[in-house]
Amino acid sequence: MAENNPDDVAAVSTETPGTEQDEQEAKVEDVNEEDYDEDDELVRPAPYADRPPIGKYECKFYLDHTADVQLHSWGDSLKESFEQVCLAMFDYMTDVNLVEKTMEETIEVEAEDFNSLLYHFLDEWLFLFSADPFFIPREVVIEEFDLEKFKIKCRGYGETFDLMKHPQGTEVKAITYSNMQVHDKDPSHDIYVIIDI
Repeated sequence: MAENNPDDVAAVSTETPGTEQDEQEAKVEDVNEEDYDEDDELVRPAPYADRPPIGKYECKFYLDHTADVQLHSWGDSLKESFEQVCLAMFDYMTDVNLVEKTMEETIEVEAEDFNSLLYHFLDEWLFLFSADPFFIPREVVIEEFDLEKFKIKCRGYGETFDLMKHPQGTEVKAITYSNMQVHDKDPSHDIYVIIDI
């Protein structure tokens, strides 16, 4: 895959399905010419675009491959950007505004650099969602953020994912290292990570 600029992305769409047929129709389709406006901008709205975002992040299709979505987060510190990119991933899978803080889960990760720390951080949260207890956080708080030893201890506040309560967005299959970027610079500490859907 060729290196890409984080600006070479476009907005993505999913609908909140109510039935199995709706769920199939809500899956991401190939991008067609009619999906673009006269300025070659993708015109399909982002997931749950009818409500304001709850955090400092955005989710966009990666133009090289429509089965990839780029998460972009920012914050007043790198710690906040890590927290926000985690929420971006979960907000892509469901409307996290509907998640209540009824339970908590904790993860701890270690790595050898920023990129692998980000990868393992998101992968641990994705595992908690994909396996019992099927946990989805409404809020994540990094309690320990060691940038010298590349260690994170993080607590998530949320609940068990429930199809009767939480709309099913698009499943995230995996975190990738493709074009991953961690910018520990003021003022925004931007993070870019591509997820496989």
